[in-house]
Amino acid sequence: MPKIKKVKRSAITRTKKKVRRAASSNGQTDGRVGTNGAAPTKRRRATAKSMAADQRDISVSEFFAKNRHLLGYDNPRKALLTTIKEAVDNSLDACEEAGILPEIWVHVEQTGPARYKVGIQDNGPGILKKQIPLIFGKLLYGSKFHKLRMSRGQQGIGISAAGMYGVLTTGKPVKILSKISRRKPTHYYEIQIDTQRNLPQILNGKGQGVDIPPGEAGRKYIEKHGIEWTEVNAQGEDVVHGTRVTIELEAKYQRGRGSVDEYLEQTAIANPHVTLHYLDADANAHTYERSTDHLPPEPKEIKPHPYGVELGRLQAMLKDTDAPTLSQFLTGSFSRVSSAVARRICAAAGLTTRANTTRIGHQESDALYKAIQETKISNPTTDCISPIGEELILRGLHQVVPGEFYVAATRPPNVYRGNPFQIEVGLAYGGGSTAQRVSLEVLRELLGETDARTLRQFLIHTFNGVGNDAAEKIVKEAGTRSRQSPGKLKPREIEKLHAAMRSVNLDDGQTMSVMRYANRVPLQFQHSGCAITQAVMGTNWRSYGLSQSRGSLPSGPVTVMVHMASVWVPFTSESKEAIASYPEIQKELRLALQAVGRKLGMYLRRRLRVKKEGDRRATFLRYLGEVASAVSKINETDREELYGQLLKVAKKQTAEADVKLDDRGRPVDEEQQDFGRGVLIVDPEDADEKLLAATRASP
Repeated sequence: MPKIKKVKRSAITRTKKKVRRAASSNGQTDGRVGTNGAAPTKRRRATAKSMAADQRDISVSEFFAKNRHLLGYDNPRKALLTTIKEAVDNSLDACEEAGILPEIWVHVEQTGPARYKVGIQDNGPGILKKQIPLIFGKLLYGSKFHKLRMSRGQQGIGISAAGMYGVLTTGKPVKILSKISRRKPTHYYEIQIDTQRNLPQILNGKGQGVDIPPGEAGRKYIEKHGIEWTEVNAQGEDVVHGTRVTIELEAKYQRGRGSVDEYLEQTAIANPHVTLHYLDADANAHTYERSTDHLPPEPKEIKPHPYGVELGRLQAMLKDTDAPTLSQFLTGSFSRVSSAVARRICAAAGLTTRANTTRIGHQESDALYKAIQETKISNPTTDCISPIGEELILRGLHQVVPGEFYVAATRPPNVYRGNPFQIEVGLAYGGGSTAQRVSLEVLRELLGETDARTLRQFLIHTFNGVGNDAAEKIVKEAGTRSRQSPGKLKPREIEKLHAAMRSVNLDDGQTMSVMRYANRVPLQFQHSGCAITQAVMGTNWRSYGLSQSRGSLPSGPVTVMVHMASVWVPFTSESKEAIASYPEIQKELRLALQAVGRKLGMYLRRRLRVKKEGDRRATFLRYLGEVASAVSKINETDREELYGQLLKVAKKQTAEADVKLDDRGRPVDEEQQDFGRGVLIVDPEDADEKLLAATRASP
């Protein structure tokens, strides 16, 4: 057997050191030698020149294409809702600015697995031809960002981002049809966004779009090319102007919470002047008729308030202004700054009113900014916002939400960071849960559509007001397991579940339903991160007759809607789903909720007194006959006459059981304390009928 030559460890160590020294001398290796003797790996070193070559401008559309979750397109179900929401918001804004009572058509149609085509049409003024590609094919293009007045849109991102999402997921362009007059051509475009340059690409008409002639020739062209357009409104009149946008996208249609159905229903509540026609993905038609023919007051544009301008913005305004003197700059650039206020600001800053604005340096502008904060300036005017109003809130809630007691409160306008805002709250009590009125056919359909993993999750997330306790009651009554998959229920089990939902008393375990609005737009997601939800949970509802655990929503058949109207709503993200918790906003929310809570407490206490007096009268009536018979025998008097006298006394002592209230909470027959304004009371039987009618529209 040949002998194996041994190599000394010192020789191996010297070889490794030589390799490391060689590697460190040229800077191209990491200086390590593998145990198997492999060659050292080379590392590429970046230089300033190579790093500069990799840098380029980032288009805003390219950024949002890669971060579409920031705009609300993080899952298919939410993407469908966000697309419809952005289009409906634009339609409402356009109609109101043109002084037209809005009529909107929403159509959802499934075109394939996980693909839907969405069409939204309005009767607004239409869009000029040259503006169509920019509005629908360019992000951050709009007319509302620089205007300080109440509007639904703000940033010029919404509808163009929806079209971009459709192109990214299906490759289909956005189709726009705009008609501005009966006699002028209709403009038809097929557009997609060039994300690298944030510019529109027009795909039809050789890059120029198509002008469809008016009259019969135009109708034939639209019919021949399969272009979608609703020609006749609900009154049978021709739709002579308006805009229709059609987007095909990857989405998921599902009823329940956070659905398109719920969004449109809540839109009808906050916008009682709109008529909504909705054709869902199952070809079911819904119509929400307007409850008023009066448009909301048109908000006026205001100048920025000095308290809302930061130092950097103030310096930029001084640089860009055409005003020659500091006094003219202050009075012309800000609201609520008169010549006298401008003099006080300049005096506090140690500057003259005739100081040249082009010579204001950093120290002077810093002093000017501090002087503005120290000077007392009146709050901005509030004609720039348009609240819904207590009367229309009551009307909208009564039309959509079943209940027996309605109350609304509108707070006086206030200011945060120099921006005017106003808080409104509406509350509906009674009517029970929709889970108790849902039909067996609708329940089967909902069970087939849901993506909930367990039956308990299905009940909680599908029906408003059903909490953990109520879901457990239903599951126990139905004799099924709480972790049972909803999609695997057998027909007999579905019938048992339906019977349990109708028979179980859910009033005790029912959770308050909260509807959040910002500038009349429903907010569907990020409930926990919103100032509205935090204010509702932070209110002590126990003092108003509701049961509530610490840090949670109260229990009971209650629906609360909260609306914030402002020239600039402080959303927590670009998707506009939650409102930031500024101290001024939190304070107004708390006071508005307390205002409706006090009237709810009055109603519940009065209803409790009526019930107690009714029970007391029933006890009297149970024994009056025996008492009358015994006394008549002892005194030898007429029993019937004695019984009538005793009955009269019993009714007098329990007179509160007979109190009837009108629709404003005022006693009909007797002088008693009423609930004040902003209250609507309906008969409980009418509330049950209303709930049954609303079940199919809002499962």
